[in-house]
Amino acid sequence: MTSTVDPTQELAAFLRTRRERLDPQDFGLPSRRKPRRTPGLRREEVAELAGVSIDYVVRLEQGRGLRPSADVVEALSQALRLTPDERTYLFDLARQRPRNVDKSATTAPPQLARLVADLSPLPAMLMNHRYDILAWNGEIARLLLDFDTLPQPQRNAMWLCLMHPGMRDFYVDRERVVREGVAHLRAAWAAHPEDRELADRITEFTTRDAEFAHFWGERDVKVNGRGHKVLRHPDVGVLAVHFEVLRPLQDPDQRLVIYRAADDESQSALDRLRPR
Repeated sequence: MTSTVDPTQELAAFLRTRRERLDPQDFGLPSRRKPRRTPGLRREEVAELAGVSIDYVVRLEQGRGLRPSADVVEALSQALRLTPDERTYLFDLARQRPRNVDKSATTAPPQLARLVADLSPLPAMLMNHRYDILAWNGEIARLLLDFDTLPQPQRNAMWLCLMHPGMRDFYVDRERVVREGVAHLRAAWAAHPEDRELADRITEFTTRDAEFAHFWGERDVKVNGRGHKVLRHPDVGVLAVHFEVLRPLQDPDQRLVIYRAADDESQSALDRLRPR
């Protein structure tokens, strides 16, 4: 069995990596004759920017069991110039956001399953926060993969991208797709610290795939609500799609993913995938 999130240690590591990536020149800090031994800002500089003591920053970065208040988390977010997604991640690690009991769906609610089918001819699928694929229509099955042929544990978008032989070369910009997927999964990991199944998935990915392990170690956090992918389809060739990710209010841990052709040539390719 794998352990779930250790928020104290992850908060410590996250603060260190965010501090070390900053350029002191961006803050107008005076140059020093003595060169910096480590990249980024010093702890005392972060402490001053956040309005907290140096000792407090040291103890946070050493994982010594502190639980910063919401005000301190906000001050650190501003001092470290976190992106909105990174700020949310830090609040999650500090346990400063109200939480619902984790009841992550493993099956699609009937209403959402019908909606996925009704979105035809647009390719669409429903996933949970773990990237488990819960429902899909025929268009996306013909575009990506016939999910009906897979055992349930393999119906996971990240697993397919990393482990399925037929998907290794499917994305033209594979590195970006994997990197963004990892950053999205990290945000879900912090928001669901009791989800042992998600923790087991991440352990599997980091153990079996060096690319995933490398990107996971960078601690990037980004939630993609829309984007662009270029696909290398075995039957119709290269095509480009835009995707949109929607979260139902009734089931906020689920994601409705809808694909649209990015150009006329790609639309023609999608049309050729339709059954005659």
